[in-house]
Amino acid sequence: MNYRHNPELTENAKELRRNMTKEEKHLWYDFLKDYPVRFLRQKVIDDYIADFYCHKAKLIIELDGSQHYTKDGLFKDKIRTERIEKRNLTVLRIPNGEINHNFEGICRFIDEFVKESLRQPSADTSL
Repeated sequence: MNYRHNPELTENAKELRRNMTKEEKHLWYDFLKDYPVRFLRQKVIDDYIADFYCHKAKLIIELDGSQHYTKDGLFKDKIRTERIEKRNLTVLRIPNGEINHNFEGICRFIDEFVKESLRQPSADTSL
């Protein structure tokens, strides 16, 4: 499946890579960067920038700070997740507090999810 890449978001994605939150840095540098299956940071997919993206596992990981738990934030995240999941991708939303207080558990959860995803047959080889 081909994903539309919005070139207007490219500079914003680069800026977000340069200025990751402390939770994004922790997950990236202490787990995903050297994970055996490749993850990308701040990947533009359609009109969104995903915090972390794994093509092989068809997985997007979103780290959610407090702004995601307002009425408006919850509504926007619901729409975003629905649109992304129509692309046959799974969105894992992880609260920042879980990164700060249960990092090892979150890493095990991501690892198990990726391994299970790779066991499933995949017809999509693009992106």
